[in-house]
Amino acid sequence: MEDGGAVEVSHSIRERVIAENSLVALLQGLQGQVTTVDLRDEGTARGRVVNVDAYMNVRLAQVLYRDRRGRLAQLEDLFVTGRNVRYVHIPEHVDIMKTIETQIARIHRVRNFGSDRGGRKEYAKKKV
Repeated sequence: MEDGGAVEVSHSIRERVIAENSLVALLQGLQGQVTTVDLRDEGTARGRVVNVDAYMNVRLAQVLYRDRRGRLAQLEDLFVTGRNVRYVHIPEHVDIMKTIETQIARIHRVRNFGSDRGGRKEYAKKKV
């Protein structure tokens, strides 16, 4: 990442499984990057990605929001629910494959508790 900050990995086992098996990992890898999110209501939000969860809920900071009528608003923080996301613009300088691989590796480090040599592993509890 360009800002050198740590990327947050979800604490929920279910969310990590969803993220590592979908392209949400790419969006999670955009943390700290400035991007544009097109919304289903034809509005747009451009800001720095603070967090993306496995359900594609996106939190942006320092946002320039344009509604469908073209009116602009500057917001400190904006939370967009995944069902309202139409499209997320991937910045041109982002290497998509490297970003996905890096995010998947972070998820695996959390799942394996930081050990590649047979340490504790995380398993979902079986439902009875």
